[in-house]
Amino acid sequence: MKRVVSLSVIAAMSLTSLNAMSDAQIVAKINDLENKFNTEVSALKQQLKKQDKKINKVKAHDATDNIKWNVDFRTAIDSINYDMADGSSIDNSSLMSLRLYLNMAFNPDNHNVFKGQLAMNKAFGADFNNPPRSMSLGSMFDWTSNEALSDNTLKVKEAYWLYLGDSLFGSDIPWTFSIGRRPSVGGFLVNFREDDSAKSPLGHNINVEFDGLSAMVKLGDVTGIEGMSFKVCIGRGATDAVPMYNSSGEPAYASDIGQNLDNLDLAGFIFVPYDDGQYKVMTNWFKAFDLPGMDSPMDPNAQPGFHQYGDIQGAAISVLADGLSEDGYFADAKVFGSFAWSKTEPDDGKAMLGSTEDKSGTSYWFGALLPVMDDGVLGVEYNHGSKYWRSFTYGEDTMIGSKLAARGDAYEAYYTYKINQALSAQIRYTYIDYEYTGSNGFFGQATGTPLKISDVKAGLYGEEMKSMVVESASDLRFYIRYRF
Repeated sequence: MKRVVSLSVIAAMSLTSLNAMSDAQIVAKINDLENKFNTEVSALKQQLKKQDKKINKVKAHDATDNIKWNVDFRTAIDSINYDMADGSSIDNSSLMSLRLYLNMAFNPDNHNVFKGQLAMNKAFGADFNNPPRSMSLGSMFDWTSNEALSDNTLKVKEAYWLYLGDSLFGSDIPWTFSIGRRPSVGGFLVNFREDDSAKSPLGHNINVEFDGLSAMVKLGDVTGIEGMSFKVCIGRGATDAVPMYNSSGEPAYASDIGQNLDNLDLAGFIFVPYDDGQYKVMTNWFKAFDLPGMDSPMDPNAQPGFHQYGDIQGAAISVLADGLSEDGYFADAKVFGSFAWSKTEPDDGKAMLGSTEDKSGTSYWFGALLPVMDDGVLGVEYNHGSKYWRSFTYGEDTMIGSKLAARGDAYEAYYTYKINQALSAQIRYTYIDYEYTGSNGFFGQATGTPLKISDVKAGLYGEEMKSMVVESASDLRFYIRYRF
């Protein structure tokens, strides 16, 4: 501002004296004024550049000094139906729900990252006040806290710290380490029906919220095989500690000696043998310890409450082809297949999934996604599970229970359309035809034992049992989703 004022004063003083000068003097004076003006303008430009640099520096600082937020808000209506073994049906033709995700991320440098997600998931006009999560008064598990419809409070679905290392012990092997409430819902392949990016696990056999840690090494550079990596995962699915205030009068956070329940832990690995961006293969193996369940009410020696029955192993291999041709229609098509296995290891004298012997189960799953119109995708999926198949997919986003846990056949079709940059819509139909009971149960006798549906319908387990067994279930959903 001072320079602008000085230029104006100089110009005014100079113009008053022009009448007293000759033509040559006037020209010289004008040239002098022009030189002074150009000098002042150049200095002003330099000052503005310095100010711009300071502003950019402040913006760059702020860009890495604040948590970045984005919103994911979905409004859905589901029409669900259960056909029971006695021939009756139970339904809800207009189950409306709201789901809100507030996603956050912060990386102060190139190595440290924090990510989190706050969630609310509720039915219209309802407050279910968090569905029961207690194995006992002292042992809690929260595998579906943000997947099951509950209330209008925000809860932490994800909160974890991630370290990105450039070289492992001086080698040319990049590595990562993470700990916290891990991104274990919406994993590989199951993310397509959810129209999301894949989270950490294989969705075929792991799809629950989980607290734990992981460490991964990227082996592509040292092996020459694109995308190869190996990740170790360890977590705790339930604790044996009693709450600070408990009805049993036990000391705060001590082991729950009254219920005699141990911690429920899980350990395993995820191995990616190949991933070139178009073709991807993922495998996993895990073992979960001291799994809970309840005694069968038909057992004369049944004890009330939850008990632990033994351990279980699980493994899967999932394959994706993202693009079936170099160009044209099938360049944007996707097909996938997956095979999974589970094996029970009951404790001595315990009937895990209704049997005191080790029992293995299997499941296979296929799907395809095809582009329809410019911004639409049509998906079709099918999966089948055997008699003793057991997955950890309680967090699957299906109102009638996990389709991937089905002991029987599940069919699904969905169409997802991107309306604009922020809005999308989906219509999805899921149908499950059960061959055995206990698909979404726990690991003991009461809800885990596989009874053949045809035997239940024939009355082999009594007439009352027919009204309690679901023979088939369906879920028709439509949603509008805002993400920005």
